[in-house]
Amino acid sequence: MRYVTGLLVSFAVLALAYLYWATLYIARDLSPQGCRMSYMYQSYVLQAKFDVTWTPLAKRYSLWLYREVDGWGNGWEPPHATNGAPVLFIPGNAGSSRQVRSIASSATRQYFDAPHSVAAEFQGRSVKPLDFYTVEFNEDLSAFHGPTLEAQITYTTRAIAYILSLYPPDTRITVMGHSMGGIVAISLLASAQHNISAIITMSTPHTLPPARFDARIEEIYDRAQRILRDTSTPIVSLCGGATDMMIPSEACVLPPADEQAMGLEGPYWTPFRRTVFSSALEGAWTGVGHREMVWCHQVRWRVARTALELGGRSEPPASVLSHWLRDRYNPPSLDAEADVPDALTDGAEFLPAEMPLVLRQPRGARTYVLPTPDMAARPVRLVLLVSQGAIPPVAPQKSRALTARVFACRGPDDALHCSALRPSVQKLLPSPVPGRPFPVPQEGSDESEGVVLFEAEITTDTWARLIVVQTENGQGEGWILGGFVADQPFVSGISTLQLLFDQISVPMPEHGALRSSFEFPHLLSNALVVYQVTPRRRMSQEPCDPLFAPLLVHTSHASETHYFPLTSPSTRRILLHSHGVAPHVHSKDAPSFGLSFAVYSSGPHGCKPDLVGLDISIDWSATLGRWASRYFTVLPVWATGVVAFIVFQAWGISDAGAPMPTVEQSIATFTGKPLRRLLLFSIFLSVIPLGEKYYLGNRGEPLLCAIAPLLLLVSSGVVCLSWWLLQALLWPLEKLSRLGRRRREDTSVHRSTVISMCLIFLLVFLVVPWQVAFLGCWAIHLYNCAVSQVYVKHLASIPDTVAIPLLRRAGAEGEEGAEAPRRPPPPPHIAGNHNHSMHLLLLMTWLLPLAAPVLVVWVRTLAVAGLTTPFDGDHFVLSAAPFLLVVDFASWTNGPVFERNSFDGAVFPVRWAFACLAAAAFVYGSRQAYFVFDVAKVAVGLVVLIRIGPQYWGRAWRARP
Repeated sequence: MRYVTGLLVSFAVLALAYLYWATLYIARDLSPQGCRMSYMYQSYVLQAKFDVTWTPLAKRYSLWLYREVDGWGNGWEPPHATNGAPVLFIPGNAGSSRQVRSIASSATRQYFDAPHSVAAEFQGRSVKPLDFYTVEFNEDLSAFHGPTLEAQITYTTRAIAYILSLYPPDTRITVMGHSMGGIVAISLLASAQHNISAIITMSTPHTLPPARFDARIEEIYDRAQRILRDTSTPIVSLCGGATDMMIPSEACVLPPADEQAMGLEGPYWTPFRRTVFSSALEGAWTGVGHREMVWCHQVRWRVARTALELGGRSEPPASVLSHWLRDRYNPPSLDAEADVPDALTDGAEFLPAEMPLVLRQPRGARTYVLPTPDMAARPVRLVLLVSQGAIPPVAPQKSRALTARVFACRGPDDALHCSALRPSVQKLLPSPVPGRPFPVPQEGSDESEGVVLFEAEITTDTWARLIVVQTENGQGEGWILGGFVADQPFVSGISTLQLLFDQISVPMPEHGALRSSFEFPHLLSNALVVYQVTPRRRMSQEPCDPLFAPLLVHTSHASETHYFPLTSPSTRRILLHSHGVAPHVHSKDAPSFGLSFAVYSSGPHGCKPDLVGLDISIDWSATLGRWASRYFTVLPVWATGVVAFIVFQAWGISDAGAPMPTVEQSIATFTGKPLRRLLLFSIFLSVIPLGEKYYLGNRGEPLLCAIAPLLLLVSSGVVCLSWWLLQALLWPLEKLSRLGRRRREDTSVHRSTVISMCLIFLLVFLVVPWQVAFLGCWAIHLYNCAVSQVYVKHLASIPDTVAIPLLRRAGAEGEEGAEAPRRPPPPPHIAGNHNHSMHLLLLMTWLLPLAAPVLVVWVRTLAVAGLTTPFDGDHFVLSAAPFLLVVDFASWTNGPVFERNSFDGAVFPVRWAFACLAAAAFVYGSRQAYFVFDVAKVAVGLVVLIRIGPQYWGRAWRARP
């Protein structure tokens, strides 16, 4: 069976290499990043008065005030003055206080056009400059350790109290948090809600911890979820989308507020919650990486402007957030009031029925009347596009004076009654340059770019008879396109299962249209599936320069929209993906099926469209990359489950009376029928509608059932590879152990051993976390296994007979000598003990990754700040005690160690504890990895109590001779 093991290892290595490449592929192509770099001249003022009199954690952390300077070191504002509006920036996991500089610098340079000179845009307004404070956490790894995150919450709570003590009473502070700093910001609302005006989080995983190796992180998240449901503080979450490879962006989506629990029912009292993906953010339209979120210019200037407007307090915070950080315009619940002229159609140009409105470089003020078409056969939709102008209140940041307004009118021609037409969609679309990539790498879009889109549904229930478009302030720049389109999308019944083996071709309207929509109700909408769209074009020799090149708009989630130019030649693949339904994330309102998108263009106006259709298929590289990015923590957990299952099988052979097999034999046995049965069982579990917390979190979606066997094969191959690496590691230790090898013949415990064990437990209880003891325990057991392996090989090399010289006896001529005495074979339990220990070594090796994150946090904290931050909860002695006792007893005893006794099986067969460990790893471990280690220590604890305990405690207090 060795060739099977070799094939399994080869498959695992190749699969991991391909998945890693696929992950890099989606980071580059799934949602490309186009961010301009931000530059600044920075300086920081330490808040030395925020010391231990405010919080003991001042020994560990610090608070700074940012001040912008020019190239000669002169400040744009006084370094110590606190006349502005306070803002607090909270860095995330391994983040630095220096990350505030991009946003703070943008806020300063927007408010001042020169040092100490307020920009004309803010003169005469109540807007104040911003005082950007930031906390320095010394790049703590807060994503891996709950107590560290709690310490940051405690320190930041006191920092807010200190900052507000410097300002007049009733001053409120704006809080920003990046990554895990957003969780800190949300947690502040439990005690400082009345002091916080609004919270802006950037790339924050709100609903799912990025590293699930500590139960206390889960507790903090549960508390943050309750705060989010109950607080009325306005909150905006900015997400980078698929470009952010450090967190799954579906976890960045804010959960809805519980209006009923707060007693805030009604449209005017709905708490403000807004999630905006950077690919949909007006003026950005780009995916943004995790770290890039704080310095991407297209994002940082809007965040800075939002903070400036919040500091002015002239508008409600929700209105400010909704205006400056939006992906679309949300009209108020009631019809907006508008100044409607009494004679709106006087001097208007009446267009023939169904004739589009096409205005190139409009000048002055004009009025155009579009009669609504006959809707008896089909519903229609009004589509209006305005370039370099505005359809109030939506406009590019630096738009021209051109303005268009839309009205709906009815009544007789001599007495029309008009009102502002309420849009169903109104937002800013990007205007990519044909032939150039979008977004442009390291450049992206500009604040002044964009085309305003206005859509309104015109149905038989609509009372309007005429649609009036009024243009003003035309200066010969820009253009306006408008008209009615059929509100009947192209609908295809193709399913995802059919796309596994084929692709679908979608025709485009023959003459082009302002808007063409497509719906595929049976295609799976999941974060784990990526679709590819390939434009089909006709060959044309005529030059074509349309007013608005075809643009594909894919809205996969209420907060996520992607834009793809359909220009020729195509510079990038068009990949459609979603963050609505995803593994381990509760998505009650997100549909599991349905793919829809729309194509906007200037239609046939100006040139003949060359786009004739679209081909849709599954992009397997991006899809597998999404699998890898969502399940990378499953590998060590499922590998632990595989090892636990191997140990369970091996102990079954030993308990049946046969010799304990070697690890090689156990692995060879596992790669046969047991692995095939596990593969079938993994597929069976994949189609059971379990909750999002269990198994792979797919809720039993049959189309995703291939993920489980793939992960199981890779995990099994990695386990085999890890055993080869352990053997390579044991080889030099064997050579080293031969120098001091001795046979262990005593079977009792020194009192010094008991004293040493007690000292270790006391050290864990008072100073070091138990993860340190577990790491030391693994290292000791590794060396003991090397010594034991040398000893077993030495016994196996001794021949059965002993060669002794034979003497001829006198008077016995012809007799050559007596028969040589046979050496008794070594006791069988010696090899059994060694094989048991090697199985335990493999299990402990795969438990190391589950304990390593907290261990790394402790080591780094010790190196940076000493013992200033307590590691509460990591001193639980019983977490490491079972492994210490097993390793200790196996290191000195010469008798049977793991053999079954009369007590085993009377209550609970010990080997079934490893079966429970395997089940926990497969069913629950991918969502909460720390739970697997908890089950592992219980399983090893049962081994200590039932099999080792009677031997250990019976000899523990007898001194060795």
